[in-house]
Amino acid sequence: MNRRSKLLLYLVVASTVAQAQQLDWPGYGGRADQSKFVDYSQITAANVGKLQVAWTYHVTDKNAYQFNPIIVNKVMYVLAQDNSLVALDAVTGKELWAKSGFAGLSRRGIAYWQSKDGKQRRLIITQNDKLRAVNADTGEAISNFGDQGSVDLRQNLGRDPESIKRVQSASPGVIWDDLIVLGSSPGEGYFSPPGHVRAYNVVTGALAWVFHTIPQPGEYGYDTWPKDAYKYAGGVNAWGDITVDAQRGIAYFPLGSPTYDYYGADRLGANLFGDSLLALDIRTGKRLWHFQAVHHDLWDYDLTAAPQLLTVTRNGKEVAAVAQATKQGFLFVFDRVTGEPLWKIEEKPVPASVMPGEKAWPTQPFSTQLPLTARQLMSVDELTTVFLNEGERAAWIARITAAKTGLFQPISTTETIAVPGGVGGTNWGNTAADPGKGILYVMNQDFPSFYRLEAIEPVAAPSKSASTVSFTATQVRAGENAYKLYCQVCHGGDRSGGNNGPSLLGLVNHISADELHRIITAGQGRMPPLAHIDDTTITNLLAFVSGGAAQPFPVGADYPAGVDAPRLQYRTEYGLSHPFIMRPPWSTMMAIDLNSGKMLWKVPLGQDKEASKAGAEGTGVPRGTQRNGMIVTASGLVFATAKDGKVYAFDASNGKVLWSGSLPMGTEGLPSMYVIDGKQYLVVNATTPLTWGTASRESGIGSAEPLGVGGYVVFALPQ
Repeated sequence: MNRRSKLLLYLVVASTVAQAQQLDWPGYGGRADQSKFVDYSQITAANVGKLQVAWTYHVTDKNAYQFNPIIVNKVMYVLAQDNSLVALDAVTGKELWAKSGFAGLSRRGIAYWQSKDGKQRRLIITQNDKLRAVNADTGEAISNFGDQGSVDLRQNLGRDPESIKRVQSASPGVIWDDLIVLGSSPGEGYFSPPGHVRAYNVVTGALAWVFHTIPQPGEYGYDTWPKDAYKYAGGVNAWGDITVDAQRGIAYFPLGSPTYDYYGADRLGANLFGDSLLALDIRTGKRLWHFQAVHHDLWDYDLTAAPQLLTVTRNGKEVAAVAQATKQGFLFVFDRVTGEPLWKIEEKPVPASVMPGEKAWPTQPFSTQLPLTARQLMSVDELTTVFLNEGERAAWIARITAAKTGLFQPISTTETIAVPGGVGGTNWGNTAADPGKGILYVMNQDFPSFYRLEAIEPVAAPSKSASTVSFTATQVRAGENAYKLYCQVCHGGDRSGGNNGPSLLGLVNHISADELHRIITAGQGRMPPLAHIDDTTITNLLAFVSGGAAQPFPVGADYPAGVDAPRLQYRTEYGLSHPFIMRPPWSTMMAIDLNSGKMLWKVPLGQDKEASKAGAEGTGVPRGTQRNGMIVTASGLVFATAKDGKVYAFDASNGKVLWSGSLPMGTEGLPSMYVIDGKQYLVVNATTPLTWGTASRESGIGSAEPLGVGGYVVFALPQ
């Protein structure tokens, strides 16, 4: 064979190999195992510094999308301009089609399914409490799916569907065979719907099975609740990342807390399957095993991060394991088939509750051999020195000294400081793995919640002729704090609006509580859906923006006859207004070897700009890991998004930053990675305003970076 023939043969073989390396990112979090691990090796530690922007698909409507792009057959699907579903050429960014009318779509992503012969290709979506199917090639709705094109997700929950305000999860569910397995986000207030997990057929929309996460009479765990609690208790929902072991046909659900989150006098008992890692046979919905990480939760310590499937060596044997990271900073690791713990778990005594009618569970499970991933105490020694002047520091010392604190300290009418708080340490999207090596990667944020329960007297229903409803001073005050936390950045401190949002002055004259609820949870115009805001907070927001009076609103449900209900209900705010109070680093990422149980490395994630001005480095970013994620590559890299407007590449062996790429805006979504014709691409959703620590620490809001032109940014090595 001459030289020219050898060259031609080489080119043919190289082309064939490149085609074989066409690798997709077909679902939320990559694949059903949620590892975010990709067996890609073009980008390495040696060349990652050469990454550059290959193309950007701009989004100019200033919505804060949290969407995880999926890539299948050289097509990228994104949620973009004015809540349109868009298909892009994944090599060039050219728009293939765009369909409007997707407001209310689950904001984190969609699911993809194709028939075994590849002739049917569908996007399975949840939108406005409906399950729908869309033609992946055209974006057109599939009309013979479900009932005239949709399935009502409010059905099959054991409650009157008309009483359910919301149920769909922000996460899109996971596909296995011809099933889509779904969690839910039914709210966190009293009488919220139950979070039963369900599976539907992706071809017909038919319900395949339901698992009652709040057990009904005769079911396992029913005796861990008061009699008939399933009729009024809510929550215990999978609102985070569902993981599937496709080979074994096992689905792992990280379940949330029962409602109401912070006062449980109407749900005395351990409350299975609240705060549990639940393993189900995905074919039937039958329980295989479970582990409850928090008994009778009073702290909103949902399990939400993806359970990670790894192979680890324990006592000289290889074990198929599942690892669960938690908000409270513990790691729990089990044999994924039997549920047997691989590392020691101890039940330890915890403080009793002093609240009337409440009975905190006397013990809680502690992981005693694996390293902690989060701080668990707010003390004077944990106060930051970055932003506080002498007077502010003295005031905080007095406040912390007077408060109750400590892990599993029950909340009461005396201020309680919980660390981690309600959104930390490890939340959704915050775990990844190198499954074959048994290495777990975890993101963490350290920031406290300041809680204080207040009694809420029952309020009589307004008459039909009532033109307004009065709110309590407590509701108005809580609404003001919620407005500062969620709304002020876009609508202004005086509610007069700004570049990013319209004026809310006079809103009460033309909007009801129901309509405000719909806008907040489903989004409208430039405003993205904020489904994580619970019903109580929405009512409080209405109380504040209306000046204490508003149009009539529907009164919530009541306890069924015969239930020994508490005389008073107690509520608290989430207490998230002071993310900068703890000393940095506020956000970190780490690698843990689950073979040895050792922390391999732990480093700050991102850098707060205002803290840099104050001379502090290595700070991470307040709220710096919530709604961010990682990708682990076979070439020894960990790519991670952060809240400082950058995407980072870390050396997987030691945590050293090897590269960072600047984004046009911030990001609140998982990155994706794919290979087409041998070329490796990284895509990051950058459509969120950046928020930094600020001198206005009393409000806890932070300063918002002016909005640029955001979009989906794709990085690759130069040609």
